[in-house]
Amino acid sequence: MTTIRTATIRHEGGMRFAAVTGSGRSPVFGDASAEGELSPVETVVIALAACSAMDVVTVALKKRQSFNRYEVRVEAVQRDEYPQVLTRVDVLHEVEGPAVSVAAIRRCIELSATKYCPVNAMISSGATEVHHAYRVIGTGRPPFDESGEVIVTGPYRRPEVISG
Repeated sequence: MTTIRTATIRHEGGMRFAAVTGSGRSPVFGDASAEGELSPVETVVIALAACSAMDVVTVALKKRQSFNRYEVRVEAVQRDEYPQVLTRVDVLHEVEGPAVSVAAIRRCIELSATKYCPVNAMISSGATEVHHAYRVIGTGRPPFDESGEVIVTGPYRRPEVISG
């Protein structure tokens, strides 16, 4: 099965562009962050975080992981030369709860990075190195706080994505 994604973008003056996606969403892109306009590159970074987070939550719930707080923090390095591609992205998953398994969360992140997240696959098949890490805070008995790197994807390390 193939999914077709569509969008139309309309110039509204200056650097403001209004989009309508095939599913009816209407983001606005431009330079005016105070007016809620999105940066295209920041949108890619947000999309990576959201895509991975949705995978991690789905797999974690299947693994019966219960958490009180889950956040994904993303930091991306964009080069100054044109084209101004992202050269490195650090994705940190922070999970907190009374009975969270570090091994289970690490596996959730690994599955997202290597199998499920299409945004990560697209970014990793290009010039960007993506570092996937975790911080798990166990609030049960005994409490713990553990962090580490899970996996690095890219650059150019996803040939099945671009050849398939």
